[in-house]
Amino acid sequence: MVQSQGIEGLTIAKLASAGGVGVETIRFYQRKGLLETPTPDGGIRRYRGEDLRRLRFIRHAQAAGFTLEEIKKLLALDATDDRATVRALAKARVKALDEQIRKLRVSRDALKRLEADCAHGEEGPCPILEAFETPQSSCSRSAR
Repeated sequence: MVQSQGIEGLTIAKLASAGGVGVETIRFYQRKGLLETPTPDGGIRRYRGEDLRRLRFIRHAQAAGFTLEEIKKLLALDATDDRATVRALAKARVKALDEQIRKLRVSRDALKRLEADCAHGEEGPCPILEAFETPQSSCSRSAR
């Protein structure tokens, strides 16, 4: 955990480093309205400990699978006691992740079948490459 000493007055490069991101990521989050752009102090923008906390919040929420729009909502809810809305957003995210996992499993299983088909013979076109060339590939058909 970063101590509060030395957190105030960070340059964008130091904020980015402390948050484990690049400077362009900070600027991107600013354009998206997730992070504020501080007023220059003597020509240099200085970031506060609160900015680092917010940056880390964004990164952790992304790691949990939340979209930037959802993170924006979570940040707004951070100042409220509306746990029901936060819980609803988390529940929706879990549902979306479950669907992504289902699709990934289907894709993995189809690819495993193609890999097995490919291993059964050296004659003719490669089933894997052939599946990727057809409009409705056997990868998609076998995934159903």
